[in-house]
Amino acid sequence: MATLTDTFGIQKALTELGITEVNAGTSTGLHNFANGALISSYSPVDGSLIAQVQCSTAEDYETAMKKAEEAFKIWRQMPAPKRGEIVRQMGDELRKHKEALGQLVSYEMGKSLQEGLGEVQEMIDICDFAVGLSRQLYGLTMHSERPNHRMYEQWHPLGIVGIISAFNFPVAVWSWNSMIAWICGDVCIWKPSSKTPICAVACQNIIKTVLQRNNVPEGVSCLVVGNESGNLINNDKRIPMVSFTGSTRIGRHVSKTVAERFGNTILELGGNNAIIVSEHADISMVLVGAVFGAVGTAGQRCTSTRRLIVHESVYNKTIEVLKSAYSQLKIGNPLDANNHVGPLIDKGAVQDYLNAIEKAKQEGGKIIVEGGVVEGDGYESGCYVKPCIIEAENHFDIVQEETFAPILYVMKYSNIQEAIDMQNGVPQGLSSSIFTTNMREMELFLSAQGSDCGIANVNIGTSGAEIGGAFGGEKETGGGRESGSDAWKAYMRRQTNTINYGTQLPLAQGIKFDL
Repeated sequence: MATLTDTFGIQKALTELGITEVNAGTSTGLHNFANGALISSYSPVDGSLIAQVQCSTAEDYETAMKKAEEAFKIWRQMPAPKRGEIVRQMGDELRKHKEALGQLVSYEMGKSLQEGLGEVQEMIDICDFAVGLSRQLYGLTMHSERPNHRMYEQWHPLGIVGIISAFNFPVAVWSWNSMIAWICGDVCIWKPSSKTPICAVACQNIIKTVLQRNNVPEGVSCLVVGNESGNLINNDKRIPMVSFTGSTRIGRHVSKTVAERFGNTILELGGNNAIIVSEHADISMVLVGAVFGAVGTAGQRCTSTRRLIVHESVYNKTIEVLKSAYSQLKIGNPLDANNHVGPLIDKGAVQDYLNAIEKAKQEGGKIIVEGGVVEGDGYESGCYVKPCIIEAENHFDIVQEETFAPILYVMKYSNIQEAIDMQNGVPQGLSSSIFTTNMREMELFLSAQGSDCGIANVNIGTSGAEIGGAFGGEKETGGGRESGSDAWKAYMRRQTNTINYGTQLPLAQGIKFDL
């Protein structure tokens, strides 16, 4: 592990989280893998090496899967409320280490410290949600058409759930899936992003004490690292469900691969999220929602605001307010609370950002707020960029794409139906928003004639979501749902049961079969 300056407490946080000599292994750390290639994790904050993680080989993966299979036989027999109690204890452990894990998330991923702490709080919240849910895995009772028969539905765990998560939420997405899967009786095998593997190791270190204290088999939570592990998960018939968070391009491959073996998927893919700014909008509220939506996490959220669709009557005013706000943004180390915008994840993301700006110019886009790479002292990682605003048309090829960067495309509309058509006129369908005080516009936007996204908001931005509601989107966003509401059903299999408590065996539909 690299020796780091402790200006922002990173060294202390790493020590608290048990990050020293790091190997990927199972949850309790009893079986570390030592044969695979090394992945070096560099912080986009300052370019420093955080630690190295051993990739899992095919043999390592097989070891983890065998432990998962054995653990499932035990874990599924434990009553759901007892599983919920163990998840509750995990939430308590996360509370103890919230500051340290939040710092690591900020340092390894590059988001602001407040966002890093907020991500850990989401993990704590989903633990609380899952604890309550462990007593609410309800089935239905229904009347049979046959006398002296009772019918009902019940839900059973699927088995091993594969979780493949992205770099932008290196810990929260895992918890959205794993905590729900665990109370459902499943066990999990997690392949984190190779860009943020240290956060994953830290999570395993945090929960292992809970699993050991409760004599839970370590295979309940397995960690494998490296792209090859992702391929193995997708092709493994022993894994009935794969939850994948990432790009639409890779998600399409995951979907096909898992479907070919008749597995199930939860896909959380790209977003191309828009805010409609009505002539009836409160511009001061628009400012907060649009600016945070566009520049928060340096535009690296799947719910980040990519497009701002503004009524022609308030267009100029909105642009002036945005320009003023952007001029006040502070770019720098995300662990410093005085800064608003941290770095992109790596130099590849920086190049994608630059390419998108150039492509927008070529298609006729007009630069409203200039972008570019930030250089000088404090920006040595080469990953810091300026948030950019471009006046564009919705049909531009680059506007139809999702660029994971702080680029905001602005455009005009003249009537509400035109705005909704523009909002819906992209391949993605994750998050959407309208700012208006006009009730008819609100209701139209939320109706079947309105937004085609999985998330539709009024007078709040597109960025972020609460764990109580099912999270996910439509079209090329994948159609999956995670976290709240009845999303737990994706982690279980439904079974219909019929009990005959009579002395005769009548057949359904009145069929006669006399012997």
